[in-house]
Amino acid sequence: MNQCLEQDSKSHYQHRNNCRLCLSTDLTLAIPFAPTPIAEKYVSEPKGVKTPLFPVDLYMCNSCGHVQILDVIDPEYLWSDYTYHSGQTQGIVNHFKDVSQQIMSDYGPFNKQFVIDVGSNDGTFLKCFKEQGFKVLGIDPATEIAAKATNEGVETIADLMTENKGHEIQTKYGKADLVTAFNVFAHADEMIDLLKGIVQVLDHDGVFVFEVSYLKDIIDKMLIGTIFHEHLCNHSLRPMVDFLAAQGLEVFDVEHVSIQGGSIIGFAQHKGGPRETQPSVAAMLKDEEQSKLHELATMEQFVSLFDSMKADVANIVKNTLNNGGVIAGYGAARSGPMLLTQFKIGEHVSEIYDDHKQKVGLYTPGDLIEVKPTQTINETQPELTVILAWIHAKAIIRKHEEYLNNGGQFLTLTPTVQLINKDNYADFIA
Repeated sequence: MNQCLEQDSKSHYQHRNNCRLCLSTDLTLAIPFAPTPIAEKYVSEPKGVKTPLFPVDLYMCNSCGHVQILDVIDPEYLWSDYTYHSGQTQGIVNHFKDVSQQIMSDYGPFNKQFVIDVGSNDGTFLKCFKEQGFKVLGIDPATEIAAKATNEGVETIADLMTENKGHEIQTKYGKADLVTAFNVFAHADEMIDLLKGIVQVLDHDGVFVFEVSYLKDIIDKMLIGTIFHEHLCNHSLRPMVDFLAAQGLEVFDVEHVSIQGGSIIGFAQHKGGPRETQPSVAAMLKDEEQSKLHELATMEQFVSLFDSMKADVANIVKNTLNNGGVIAGYGAARSGPMLLTQFKIGEHVSEIYDDHKQKVGLYTPGDLIEVKPTQTINETQPELTVILAWIHAKAIIRKHEEYLNNGGQFLTLTPTVQLINKDNYADFIA
């Protein structure tokens, strides 16, 4: 493994000492992880490369219950190699279409037909509203992606949403009767400033809709692959309700959805707004309390089970290597470096299969494993292929029946450690 924790890596991050949502300094290390490379830092030439590692530990706020990474990577360094586009994943595109239709059906018609999407990426979500006659505006700090969206007809401001930026936007464009923020709440360090910006641009009777990966799913399903440096926050409803309330917003409805392994979509308005609070809010809050989601003992159970999973993987890897087997990986996903590092298997992986045009031919951060086209799996025919793009595990296995029939095996790491072969794959993909 060609990794090192460089002395100057600290110049790229800082450790905050208070909660992003309530600013309390009463924080406890809840889930420790091994320091990990930044997910998107692929390299073209592995010789002499020393990859800095950065902390990715999760802390719990003892005041509000929010779970978060406190080690914040410098945004310019973190996002400079970002390759994710919403429109590249058909499942995300379909999800956006469904959610946009639901919003328009349940809360429309909107007076101004004006929607602002915070963290709008390539404008995929906003296109759903533009097709229905909405005036749309995106805001996203990824300069190239924002330019791409603008060129495709979705005006996008290349910047972070802040209180000041929100004031500028509402002065120039007016307030929106619909503001959305899908997964941006996971990425923001200055959450209070971000929310103040959203409050600035939300009309007095407008609807704010946010989607976040759900902490309860991460804990219940052992979704280690959702934890990496970009995801500073792992949200649950109780801290979110208090956080929004502190800035004058109230959650009036919430929905649990399966996207990204498990997420919640929250619907909020200015306090005293026209919509009644739905029973879904109280029901989810009660479920979180009953499951002890905001107690450290629950996090400790996660750590114990994770240790057991790592031991299982170590045995599988050892047996494969002892029998002279080759181990490969599948999916140059953002979750890859996290999974390879935490399960300590990166040094044993010979190649990784993926068809991402911006990654094929490059080498992964940290372990410096070459990314090769997915068709290579049938040429190499490794004895074991570890699925790193865990969300797409079923689709990957369906695609490679030939590999399985020739004696290959897939290994899933999350939500469970499981070997998939020609005898059991039909049950797995059912």
